[in-house]
Amino acid sequence: MSQRTTPRASRRPAKDSRIALRASAEERNLIEAASALSDTTVSAFILAASLVRARELIADRREFRLPPDRWNAFVALLDAPRTDDRPELRRLLTEPSVLES
Repeated sequence: MSQRTTPRASRRPAKDSRIALRASAEERNLIEAASALSDTTVSAFILAASLVRARELIADRREFRLPPDRWNAFVALLDAPRTDDRPELRRLLTEPSVLES
C-alpha cells in the first residue's frame, strides 16, 4: 500500500485577502525587473519584500539590541547612582496624587 502525500502548496494557509496598490510606470518596471531576477511573480516579490520590512519594523519596536561592549556601558549607566537632583520629580513621587485627595 503506497502512502499518499499532500502537495506542498495545499499545506500553506489559504490566501483569501487582497492588497491593492498604485505605482508609477517607473516603479512597476523596477519591481517587475527585480521580481524577474528573483524568479518570482510580481505579487510574490512584493509580498515577500513587504513581509521582511514589516518584521524588521515590528522587531525594532520590541527588541533592544546592542553589541556586548555597548550593552555593558548601557547597563552601567542604568545602574549608576543619580548625580543630579530634580526637586519637581521628587515632589511628584512623594506627594499624594490628585487621585488620592
